[in-house]
Amino acid sequence: MAVAAGLAAGAAALSGVALGMSCNVQAKRSPTRISKQENDMNESASRARGSKQRAADEAEPPVGWQGFSMEEARMHTDEKQSMVMKKTPGEVLAEIQRGNARFWTNSASRPEKSAFERRGLISKQFPSVAVLGCSDSRVPTEIVFDQGLGDLFVIRVAGNALDTATLASLQYAIHHLMVKVVMVLGHEACGAVKAAQLPTDKLEQEPSELEQALKGIKAGLDSNNLQHIQDSRAHDREAVTTNVK
Repeated sequence: MAVAAGLAAGAAALSGVALGMSCNVQAKRSPTRISKQENDMNESASRARGSKQRAADEAEPPVGWQGFSMEEARMHTDEKQSMVMKKTPGEVLAEIQRGNARFWTNSASRPEKSAFERRGLISKQFPSVAVLGCSDSRVPTEIVFDQGLGDLFVIRVAGNALDTATLASLQYAIHHLMVKVVMVLGHEACGAVKAAQLPTDKLEQEPSELEQALKGIKAGLDSNNLQHIQDSRAHDREAVTTNVK
């Protein structure tokens, strides 16, 4: 449809050039009459294009707006849930890996839901993946995996740390939402992981809650192994990987 519209616009532009050339040839005899004729023709062409566009808009409703009632929205959502539940964990994991590949290759689809689809999600959710990720603003989970509204159950906390709240959230996703895949998502240059490697006396200078969170991350890192890694980037990757494990 977009290509056809582009060709139509090109044809109209060529016609306009031809009209201009014809008018210029006859301008010496009756400039007022030719100018009026040209204006009339332009107005007629504009009205015709407007009528065609309105007809096209009426004939082709926007994609994703099919259905009007809450009942129809629920039926659509039930059908999608049935399809999601049939997928195996391997298929689900492969799907989010493909989404991550699209993100890194600048070919993300950005699957935003229509108003009709959002309406269907009012009554239920059925994510296939639960992700424990970091709250770092540079790692928004749905964008990184090119997923849409309702596709992922996301828990984000500094350093993707596991505590009572995050563990309870994962348990809810597993036992009640029946997710097929559970993922812990770490990332390079994680500020929480880096800060957790500071000396304990430095950590004790932080607010009490932050201090406890960083000490919790620190306890999970293999400091003996990390101190032997000289390259800073390799050290960062290994620390993040260890924290995920």
